[in-house]
Amino acid sequence: MSFLEGTGEGSKLSDVISVVSKDKNLDKAVIIDALEQAILHAARRDFGTNADLEATYNEEMDEIELFQFRNVVADDSTAEEDGNGNETEIELTDAKKLDPDTEIGDALGIKINTARFGRIAAQSAKQIIVQKVRDAERAQVFEEFKERVGEILSGHVRRLERNDIIVDLGRVEAVVPVREQMQGERFRPKDRIQGYVVEIKRSSRGPQVVMSRAHPGFLIRLFEQHVTEIYDGIVSIESAARDAGLRSKIAVYSRDSSVDPVGACVGMKGARVQAVVQEMNGEKIDIVPWDKDPAKLVCNALAPAVVSKVIVDEERHAMEVIVAEDQLSLAIGKRGQNVRLAAQLTGWRLDIKSEAKLEEQLAGVKSVLASVEGLGDMHAGILVHEGIKTLAELAEVSPRALGRLLNLDESDAEKVLQAAAEKAKELETGVIQDTDEYSAEDAAAAPIPEETINKVEDDIRKDRIEVFMKLKGVGEATAHALADAGYGTIGDIIADSADEVAQKADLSLGIARTVQIAADRYLQEQLVAEDKT
Repeated sequence: MSFLEGTGEGSKLSDVISVVSKDKNLDKAVIIDALEQAILHAARRDFGTNADLEATYNEEMDEIELFQFRNVVADDSTAEEDGNGNETEIELTDAKKLDPDTEIGDALGIKINTARFGRIAAQSAKQIIVQKVRDAERAQVFEEFKERVGEILSGHVRRLERNDIIVDLGRVEAVVPVREQMQGERFRPKDRIQGYVVEIKRSSRGPQVVMSRAHPGFLIRLFEQHVTEIYDGIVSIESAARDAGLRSKIAVYSRDSSVDPVGACVGMKGARVQAVVQEMNGEKIDIVPWDKDPAKLVCNALAPAVVSKVIVDEERHAMEVIVAEDQLSLAIGKRGQNVRLAAQLTGWRLDIKSEAKLEEQLAGVKSVLASVEGLGDMHAGILVHEGIKTLAELAEVSPRALGRLLNLDESDAEKVLQAAAEKAKELETGVIQDTDEYSAEDAAAAPIPEETINKVEDDIRKDRIEVFMKLKGVGEATAHALADAGYGTIGDIIADSADEVAQKADLSLGIARTVQIAADRYLQEQLVAEDKT
């Protein structure tokens, strides 16, 4: 008798097990266990839930055997029955006919004919088997996809649910939550989609795969797919930071000195990076060389801005980055994007300042230090050069060290330190107020206010756009794109190839070539004009 739907009465049970195992890609043991449980479930409808029953697959007989266990008792004992009228005991004489070695007190298994259960029991058994197979399939799928966390999977959009994207991966559905989607990206049903597997969840409907297109791991895996040197382990991506849908930065390192890690990731004529950019819906990608020196890494990460100086504060795990005035807007980036991504990439807190701002602050620091009795402007300059920026820091220096530093007698150094400590305490308690020139709080190097950043950024950007619009054939939209890409001068445009201009400014290659030709002509005209004058 078969309990599996679609199999005839004459089907061999072993054949049925093999077919279902192959069709569902399940181990035969799972199918056999489901059959045994189904027979037990069907039998308990007749024998009751308390009956001592056992179902076992007999491979030689090719059938599920059902046994009821009864206690062996002495002859002429009163037979006990359970609540369903089924006997739970067997006399010794009858038991020895079944098993000559049995003794009083043993539990003897008596084989039950499964044909007695009828169609209702058989149908119930089918449901058990279906559920067992479904559970086994879900468990198998979960185990399979659990190992794929951190990989990129491809599928097709099945539907959209409250802005979440449901993806058909074949054996299972995946979800791309709205928080894991890239800004400005739109998908419709049946569209192909790739995603980075971040998590596998168990649910009543089976395993749920959570994918992301905004995770930095998505960017890393895409480069692994398109850059042979990364796949082979020659080049590695040491760090990645993303503003999903807008801009990304990756720091790359080569284990082979003959292989340029940045060039390997860019590829011939930018082919490799363009393949990644295309998959990421045009997201701009900065590829910078990784360096063991944190300061050098920060300088690389802030590209295309040129850094003049870096002051490292190990205790706060922060760096003060000094740039020229014309590099300030470029270093900060649109809405602080460049410095924010650089901070994520390096893991350091970054504070961007212009050289003019630094000089202004240093002048204030020198003024405060020079106001201490026994010190002058020259002494203050030496102290600032040594990294001492506040009265409190000066007061902590030992007399001997200060004497050697400023060429003072130890007694004079002690007087200076005492005066500095008293003045620092007065500033702290508010007995004296900070001067207009500089304050103790100014020396803490507070970040540039956001409104100042925005004003500087807007002014510089407007100047650049005006310059770029002087180029023949360059309209306002193209000028804005060049400014947003970080180009500061017409010479910067000529310094790059047409492919690089197209990639950085998100322009077509044809427009990028037109811009470069116009820029070259403009500079030539300027040189001719200068020669005439």
